[in-house]
Amino acid sequence: MGILYALVGRGSVVLAEFSGTTTNASAIARQILEKTPGNNDMHVSYSQDRYIFHVKRTDGLTVLCMADDTAGRRIPFAFLEDIHQKFVRTYGRAVHSAQPYGMNEEFSRILSQQMEYYSSDPNADRINRLKGEMSQVRNVMIENIDKVLDRGDRLELLVDKTANMQGNTFRFRKQARRFRSTVWWRNVKLTIALIVVLLVIVYVVLAFVCHGPALPSCF
Repeated sequence: MGILYALVGRGSVVLAEFSGTTTNASAIARQILEKTPGNNDMHVSYSQDRYIFHVKRTDGLTVLCMADDTAGRRIPFAFLEDIHQKFVRTYGRAVHSAQPYGMNEEFSRILSQQMEYYSSDPNADRINRLKGEMSQVRNVMIENIDKVLDRGDRLELLVDKTANMQGNTFRFRKQARRFRSTVWWRNVKLTIALIVVLLVIVYVVLAFVCHGPALPSCF
């Protein structure tokens, strides 16, 4: 299934977010932000049902994502690291004074693109393996979300059943694009081959007509 929801925030202020499916993960993510105040760097994961909220906070900027429990830890935290770098590189010091959702219109598209990449492209995991697992990720324990949210305050996580097909949808889109590209190139090559054959036939016919023994020369 991969990564279904992502958020970038400063303290309890949401600066940008994107959801790949119908879910109330946004409300739960806000609860997590409110219950984990401060500016200390951290890497934590909280499980709820079959989903895990992965949180990375660096220099006061929090990036969070919700992923299926089968996604493990390496890929979600590689995604969070990538998003953090892109966000800081894009907005710089503006992140410290931005208004709520101040970067959402532009950056939500990047969240969407990177969610699809890390959820469906095998190169995402391959590249991360080449870099080596981040040491802090190895030490991240997946704790129950009750540790940060009181049972009375915790919302029930709702995820559209179609989210079970989210990973397949990402892969299908990628395969469909590759298939269309393959078919297009095959058609181009076939067209070129037909043109070449046609030119050869025209040349042979003209040569026969112009140099045939029963007809005067064309030249």
